[in-house]
Amino acid sequence: MATKKAEIEYIATGRRKTAIARVRLLLGKGKITVNGRKFEDYFPTTDLRLVVEEPFKALEAAGKFNVIALCEGGGPAGQAGALRHGISRALLQVDENYRALLKKAGFLTRDPRMKERKKPGQPGARRRFQFSKR
Repeated sequence: MATKKAEIEYIATGRRKTAIARVRLLLGKGKITVNGRKFEDYFPTTDLRLVVEEPFKALEAAGKFNVIALCEGGGPAGQAGALRHGISRALLQVDENYRALLKKAGFLTRDPRMKERKKPGQPGARRRFQFSKR
C-alpha cells in the first residue's frame, strides 16, 4: 500500500469589494488553479493575471508555490484583488519575515472601498432627479 507524503499547506482568506477568495498555498512549481479551472482561463486578461501574481514577484518567489483557490462573489477585478490579498496572507504563514515587503507593497491591507448604497427616492447612490424650474 502506497502512503501519500503529507504536504504542508497554508490556508488564508482574501477579500475585496464583495468578492471572497479562499486560498490554499502548497510548495510546488507555480501552478495556479481557480475554481477548478486553469489560471489563464479564469482570468483571461493580462492585467488581472498580473494583479494576482504581484505578491510572488514582490518576494521573488515566483514558481515556488502552487495555489488552489475558490473565488466567489463580485466580478473579475474584485476576485483578482481578493485572490492577491489571500495569497499575501498565506505567504505570511510561510515566513513571517515577508511581512515588511508585503506590507510596504500594500498587499496585506484589505481594500475597504465598497459600492455605495442606493438612497430612497433617488435613481442611484448619488444621482438626483433632473431639476425643473417650471
